[in-house]
Parts: sequence; C-alpha cells; structure tokens
Amino acid sequence: MLQLYGHPFSSYTWKVLIPLYANETPFEFRSVDPGEGAEHGAFVAAAHPAGKFPVLIDGGTTVVEATAIVEYLAVHHPGAAPLIPADPAEAVVARMLDRVFDNYVMHHMTRVVLAHIVGGESPDQAEIASAKESLRRVYRWLEDWMAGNTVPPHVSLVTCAAAPSLFYADWVEPIPDDHPHLKRLRAELLALAPVSRCIEDARPFRGYFPPGAPDRD
Repeated sequence: MLQLYGHPFSSYTWKVLIPLYANETPFEFRSVDPGEGAEHGAFVAAAHPAGKFPVLIDGGTTVVEATAIVEYLAVHHPGAAPLIPADPAEAVVARMLDRVFDNYVMHHMTRVVLAHIVGGESPDQAEIASAKESLRRVYRWLEDWMAGNTVPPHVSLVTCAAAPSLFYADWVEPIPDDHPHLKRLRAELLALAPVSRCIEDARPFRGYFPPGAPDRD
C-alpha cells in the first residue's frame, strides 16, 4: 500500500490527497506532526532534500514534491479522475496552470503566513502589503485567462493545485467580487467531494493559521 507523509492542514499535502481521494486509491496516511510520532518527521527530513512534505512511498520508490507525486499517480495509479489530460496540448495547459497556482497564488499566500510567523505580534506590514498586491495581480491574470479559456475537467492536476491555493489565498486576500470566473472556480472546487474531505479533516487545525482563520470556508 502507498504511504503518504504530510499534514492535514498543509496545502501541498492537500494537493496529493485530492487525487488519491478522487481515484479511491488505497494509501496509508502518516501525519508529520510533533504529537503523532517523531519518526515520521525524521523520515521526511531524510527523504526530501529540504526536509519537506508531502513524500510518497510506493514500495521501493520514493517520490517528493507535490506536482511530481500527482504526475506519478497519474502514471502508476490511474483511475477515473484524469489528473493529466490525454491530449498533449491540453496537458501543457494543465502544467502551466499548475505552476501559476503554486508559484504565484500559493507562494504569495505563504508570504503573508510567514510574515506573521516571523514577526509574531508585529508582522512586517510592508511584506504583507506586497504579498497581497501580488495576489491581486495573479487574481486578475487568472480572471482574464478564464474569460477566454477553459480549465481542464476535474479532477486534474489543475484541480489539485488550484483548490488548496484558492482556499487559503482567499483567507488572506479575498477574491474581489469583480472576478466572477475566479470566485466561481473556488466555489466549484470546494464543493468537490475530495476537496471537501480535505477541508473537513483540516478544520480542527484552523486555530494554528497565523494570520487568523476566518469563520468561513
């Protein structure tokens, strides 16, 4: 059976949980949490070049980095969810959007979180303002892109990247009302059964969200 090392509140862990749930792939979840066994954290520290999760174990194969894990699942553990579009041109679009969501939505959301972690009660307001402006910029880009293009069918690599990215980013910088395509995509993603499961499993940890979790999804 597959083993996945991660944490239920981790956005990049969600990115791997979503395809596993969507394709009903059997796996064992090994939580990397100080209160649930130091051996899991020690394993991840040794398995990943930067000691980060998620990490997937499949027999004698170790796969690190969330995007690579989704690609691996598409090849070695396929199911009803397409994950990677069969058409090469559509697959390029999926991989492009995956990078946009990871590098420009998730990354800038994480900048806000880290500012609160590092600064404590006095977070760097300039860093927070810069990160939020960067989020607004990528929101505009995504809104314009979706106005003339179609997101690959769920559950794809794009779903896996976009769901956690938009879930948490909207907490730190709400998607504006004049971005109907992006707001609709977030709502659509959160309604998917694999995503909803991640949201519910992570709910007990909301108090640990450094900027403060809003009283909503």
